[in-house]
Amino acid sequence: MEFKDPLWLALLLLIPLFALINLFWLKRHKVAARFPTLELLKTTGGGLGAKLRHLLTLLRWIALAALIIALARPQKLEQERQIETEGIDIMLALDISTSMLAEDFRPKNRLEAAKAVASEFIQGRSSDQIGLVVFAGQSFTQCPLTLDYDLLVELLARVTIELITEGSIEDGTAIGMAIANGVNRLRSSEAKSRILILLTDGQNNRGEIDPVTAASAAQALGIRIYTIGVGTEGMAPYPIRDQWGRVRYQQAQVKIDEELLRQISDMTGAKYFRATDAEALRRIYTEIDKLEKSKIRVLQYRQKAELFRPYLFIALFMLMVEIILAATRLRTMP
Repeated sequence: MEFKDPLWLALLLLIPLFALINLFWLKRHKVAARFPTLELLKTTGGGLGAKLRHLLTLLRWIALAALIIALARPQKLEQERQIETEGIDIMLALDISTSMLAEDFRPKNRLEAAKAVASEFIQGRSSDQIGLVVFAGQSFTQCPLTLDYDLLVELLARVTIELITEGSIEDGTAIGMAIANGVNRLRSSEAKSRILILLTDGQNNRGEIDPVTAASAAQALGIRIYTIGVGTEGMAPYPIRDQWGRVRYQQAQVKIDEELLRQISDMTGAKYFRATDAEALRRIYTEIDKLEKSKIRVLQYRQKAELFRPYLFIALFMLMVEIILAATRLRTMP
């Protein structure tokens, strides 16, 4: 709370001074009353009126103090913020081929680690539209561009490699199709900045569209493609089920076409990253987050609400109570 005219508050300092002057004046000018005998005076007793004889003065000081505060015009400061953003539209392209089951990102496999870090990235945004494309031998849109981050995280959680094992999608790595699908989703976007984050652990071996051709289309549309290669260097443990359903592991060669992924990012003015564990993947998303921040302009409005009315009401109420008591229960002799 603040005061529009705070100089009025200086008068509050005079109230104690006036009270002392009033007390001193009452002592110097005592009123004499004639009684035939002292016995008659004793029988009158103090009475409630005598005990409350200072109440009227107290009410008058309270009323005066409340009136002074009202004159100082107390105000409550209300701030309103209006945020305007130049949002970023982001498509995530996630490889869900069976090679993503490799468990070199312990305690999770590559896919689960990628999903966990992507979820953190999604929840860390505030005003950007984000969508999700998944791919193996083909590519399809799991979620179009949206601001509903909770829905997107839920749909991301549903992404599993069982889509391949159940025959819903062909196994393989169609990088060109994933880029084309993501670019198609971003093509009609009116955002100032449009990016595609593509994560894979393999080489392009499926699809009708060449990755470089798809990247050229992204370049023409001003869409940047950040590429992430996931997987340790050399060999990685890969789970295999035998005929009795038991899981055993064999070492599989990690084959990431880093040259192709780097070429795609360079063509579109972005960067290529290599993640060899979950923490490195988390750092990559953090770096992308720093590189691709929404431009925010904050407009502040200052609005003040007047609070003098309650104090004015208190002053009037105290004066009214004083007048009523002085005319009735606490009435004095002339």
